[in-house]
Amino acid sequence: MTRRFDALIIGAGQAGPALAARLTRAGKTVALFERRGLGGACVNDGCIPTKTLVASARVAHLARRAADFGVVAGPVSVDMAAVKARKDAVVAHSIGNLTGWLEGMAGLTLVFGDARFNGPRTVNVDGEIFEGEKVFINVGGRSFTPDWPGLSDVPYLTNSTMMQVDFLPEHLIVAGGSYIGLEFAQMYRRFGSKVTVLEYADRVVSREDVEVSQTLTTLLEAEGLVVRTGVRDIAVSSNRDGQVRLDFRIDGKSTHVEGSHLLLAVGRRPNTDGLGLESAGVATDARGFITVDDHLRTSAEGIWALGDVHGRGAFTHTSWNDYEIVAANLLDGQDRRITDRVPAYALFTDPPLGRVGMSEAEARASGRPVLVATYPMSRVGRAKERGETGGFMKILVDAGTDRILGASLLCIEGDEIVHSLLNLMAADAPVEVLRQITPIHPTVSELIPTLVSHLRPLE
Repeated sequence: MTRRFDALIIGAGQAGPALAARLTRAGKTVALFERRGLGGACVNDGCIPTKTLVASARVAHLARRAADFGVVAGPVSVDMAAVKARKDAVVAHSIGNLTGWLEGMAGLTLVFGDARFNGPRTVNVDGEIFEGEKVFINVGGRSFTPDWPGLSDVPYLTNSTMMQVDFLPEHLIVAGGSYIGLEFAQMYRRFGSKVTVLEYADRVVSREDVEVSQTLTTLLEAEGLVVRTGVRDIAVSSNRDGQVRLDFRIDGKSTHVEGSHLLLAVGRRPNTDGLGLESAGVATDARGFITVDDHLRTSAEGIWALGDVHGRGAFTHTSWNDYEIVAANLLDGQDRRITDRVPAYALFTDPPLGRVGMSEAEARASGRPVLVATYPMSRVGRAKERGETGGFMKILVDAGTDRILGASLLCIEGDEIVHSLLNLMAADAPVEVLRQITPIHPTVSELIPTLVSHLRPLE
């Protein structure tokens, strides 16, 4: 027997539940499928739990610096079981709220289990068949596992399994010097672990401007992390003491590192394997990401893909925006598109990196005349007051149109301040607006007009 619905939503991550709410409010019947945990990666092992851990690590870091502020705190130790318990409580609260919301949603059928297509707009879940007029795929992604020799023979951690760690690793080796890897690396160094970061590229967060990579490396090394870049030909094994050993080459020279634990943070892959997409006529690219158009429609009639699974946005906020685009187009008669949004994201190290728009390399490649300005945090009053003067603010402007092209704010509150620029870019307002505002003193944001006053041609 086939159960029929107006809509099937596969995956209860950031976009799925919100879309279910809009559809049911519009009088549609909806079946929402989830195989692992409501809330997806963000709630279970991504944004919420990791930033909760980052908060604990920052407290430990500041406690050790108490004397710098004239505060006597005494020796600082970290109770990792308590840290994990706090994280678990925050996650449980989020999941509880989401569960209650979904269970009370009229018109929604919540189904737990693996959903697999067995035909166009038809899925099988544990032998039960569901058919929908429209289908929305929101299955997210997971940590990528490289095919390094010996890796399958040793235990390793991913961003998901790190959520179960309630102890302090003696020496954590982090394979991957990008966003996830650096957040965990700094976090566990502040908890008290020895940490070594190995990165394939010649610099960490290599998609960012060179100054960002260099400054981040300097800041992390100042906290005692070891950062190795240009790492090639990794092979993994266990030493005689049962520790993990990674042999590799840098600049053609063989070397190695040994540690108590290994964290893999070398990329993400979409959860499209096992979905039976071929049965639905849904096309994917060479990496397994579902191909979508600007309205998030797949190659199959009546099927959309939202969130990390399509590779055109790898963040919770872009997944949420995917929901907004689909809902607006289907229910409100609008014509919203992926390319309407201004790209923005953050790296939640301390200090954080707030990023919006183009990088310098992208601005150069665009061929347009570009103005650039950089301002060090060592000259910002609020940063001095807080004793956190590491980092800088950088902005790129189109010299012909006076529009902001992009910005990199590696500084205290950079993940918040960047929204002032994001809003201006979304409004297509000229940078001249920033020169004329009267910001509050003393703040970090007050230096944005000063930053703009230093604009010079990009050489």
